[in-house]
Amino acid sequence: MLTARFTWRALDLTTASVIGVSAGVIFWIWGLTWSVFSAPVDALLPGLGAFFAGVWLSAGLLGALIIRKPGAALLTELVAAAVSAALGSQWGLTALWSGFVQGLGAELVFALFAYRLFGARIAVLAGIVAGLAMAANDLIVWYPGSSPLFATVYAVSGALGGAVIAGLGSVALVRSLRRAGALRRFAA
Repeated sequence: MLTARFTWRALDLTTASVIGVSAGVIFWIWGLTWSVFSAPVDALLPGLGAFFAGVWLSAGLLGALIIRKPGAALLTELVAAAVSAALGSQWGLTALWSGFVQGLGAELVFALFAYRLFGARIAVLAGIVAGLAMAANDLIVWYPGSSPLFATVYAVSGALGGAVIAGLGSVALVRSLRRAGALRRFAA
């Protein structure tokens, strides 16, 4: 028998959808503007701009930190990727695969802790793993044959962006939502 901790309520599904759709719009806008941030740092050291890809990892972490159920990170990240693709992301339907890989990276960390721990350390770890998953996928799909230096810089930058932007950023957002009283019906 599933415990209430693992059972999804209609509210959980609705919240995952709202987070995913909202994040998908943000992802689409970020896709149009992110080179403004990544290009200057990539000019300093190619691959460093992957730090800013942390924005694309945030939906899964935010969903997991609020909903705290198995599959929340994966579902919210996939919905966000689908919305971004539907709005005309330059990556098209490949955004769905990226969303799957990134959401799965975060999901694995929450699963590792049996969906019992959701503090800042776990969120940072989930962001790191999502960032590494993103980097591995991107290096295979978009940057095959990259130099070891580029691959290392890209992976480390992606992991740091996942930790800081997605991990700590999502923790800060959840804390703000909690203080505002928006999360009264959630364990968060």
